[in-house]
Amino acid sequence: MNLHELKPAVGARKTRKRLGRGISAGQGKTSGKGHKGQKARSGGGVRPGFEGGQNPLYRRLPKRGFKNVNRKEYVVINLEDLNRFEEGTEVTPVFLKEQGIVKDMKDGLKVLANGELKVKLTVKAHKFSQAATEQIAKAGGTSEVL
Repeated sequence: MNLHELKPAVGARKTRKRLGRGISAGQGKTSGKGHKGQKARSGGGVRPGFEGGQNPLYRRLPKRGFKNVNRKEYVVINLEDLNRFEEGTEVTPVFLKEQGIVKDMKDGLKVLANGELKVKLTVKAHKFSQAATEQIAKAGGTSEVL
C-alpha cells in the first residue's frame, strides 16, 4: 500500500445535504422542514426535556433527601497500598499521582487502615482514619494532615 492509495473507510465520510436547490434536488422549497410550525422557523425548536407544555418528566418524578453542594469527596487509599514504597519515603498526594496509584484527586486524599503497613513512611494526606494513624505510628512512621 502506498500513500496515494489511502482512502477513508466506506461510509466514514458523508456528503452534506444541499438544501433549497430546487424541487428535483429532493430538499428544495421547505428544505425538509415541512410546512410552518415552530420547527420550521429559523432558530426554532424546543429545549431538551420539553414536552409541549405538559409537566416534564424531571418535574413529575419525586425528589428525596438533601444534596449538599459543599460536599467534599475524598480519594481513598489503604495502608496495604503503601507497602510498595521504600523505607523513609515521603508519601504525598502529588507523589501518589505521579506514581499512577491515584488517578483523579477530587477534593483530597484519605488514608484508611485496610491491610497492614510494614515500612516506615512519612504520610501526608488531607484525612486519616484513627486506626490508620495508629498503624503508621506503630510501623515507626509519621502521619501529617495537610
